[in-house]
Amino acid sequence: MRVLGIETSCDETGVAVYDTAPGAGLLAHAVYSQIALHAEYGGVVPELASRDHVRKLLPLVRQTLAEAGLAPGDLDGVAYTAGPGLVGALLVGAGTARALAWALDVPAVAVHHMEGHLLAPLMEDNPPQPPFVALLVSGGHTQLVAVEAIGQYRLLGETLDDAAGEAFDKTAKLMGLPYPGGPQLAALAERGTPGAFRFARPMTDRPGLDFSFSGLKTQVLLAWQQSDQSEQTRADIARGFEDAVVDTLAIKCGRALDAAGSDTLVIAGGVGANRRLRAKLQEMCAQRGGRACFPRPSLCTDNGAMIAFAGALRLEAGQHEDPSVRVTPRWDMATLPPLAATSP
Repeated sequence: MRVLGIETSCDETGVAVYDTAPGAGLLAHAVYSQIALHAEYGGVVPELASRDHVRKLLPLVRQTLAEAGLAPGDLDGVAYTAGPGLVGALLVGAGTARALAWALDVPAVAVHHMEGHLLAPLMEDNPPQPPFVALLVSGGHTQLVAVEAIGQYRLLGETLDDAAGEAFDKTAKLMGLPYPGGPQLAALAERGTPGAFRFARPMTDRPGLDFSFSGLKTQVLLAWQQSDQSEQTRADIARGFEDAVVDTLAIKCGRALDAAGSDTLVIAGGVGANRRLRAKLQEMCAQRGGRACFPRPSLCTDNGAMIAFAGALRLEAGQHEDPSVRVTPRWDMATLPPLAATSP
């Protein structure tokens, strides 16, 4: 199947074409980021995000099909993000996908945004096979999930407040870094002195697999306010914060692997592109005799490729939606139906 994937859950418009034929895979993908649009406001403005998706989505569909060397009539299915996300943004993608599917007389399937992230590493060479543990770590989510099979997910732990990516962004803003702050803070941490500032590894001093980053954010704020606020101090605090988040995630991942009896860890989501997190988790898994699996950095942030791939798996399993346009801004991944067929 050649499947068009559409992602419009927040502030990236993503489109891709995935072909399930042996040796084909991802034929083309494109992402348009709204960072410049929202920078003036210091965060995502939902109505502006929806309007920008309306402007950018169809041109991206045409561009991606052209890069794949396909005409619309060559498609065998359409996949779209139906949640979780901003309701207006989701409706733009869902409405466009349903209209395309109706016009082309092909099936369409609603994809869970976080399942898309979770399955993204399976598009790489030597993909992991379930069962494994997944760390979903992004601006909106920090979750540990036991993956028994594709479509069979069990939540092991999640954040009780800020997600890891959200903590990066908010901490950066506290220290005066421009929007979006997370990548800026990570870049600044590269120049920081290890150990100059040491912050708590929250909730690692007790059993359990849940996360909490709000207290860590407060620690950083106090350290910044009480410092000389020089550029080197800013970099040192950024390094201390990043080390605390990375260590916390690694400790919890180790516990999750033990709890699930697994030696394979899949990491997905925007924070999965963080260089220090990748190195730490790869080292931890290697020491345990297992492996850590990541998508390429360009597929860590929101993108259409992960939606096309996840949708292709479900379309090949015979799953599709009726013609109505529905989205689910809040959607528990554990409620997803399992696949009824073998994945490509």
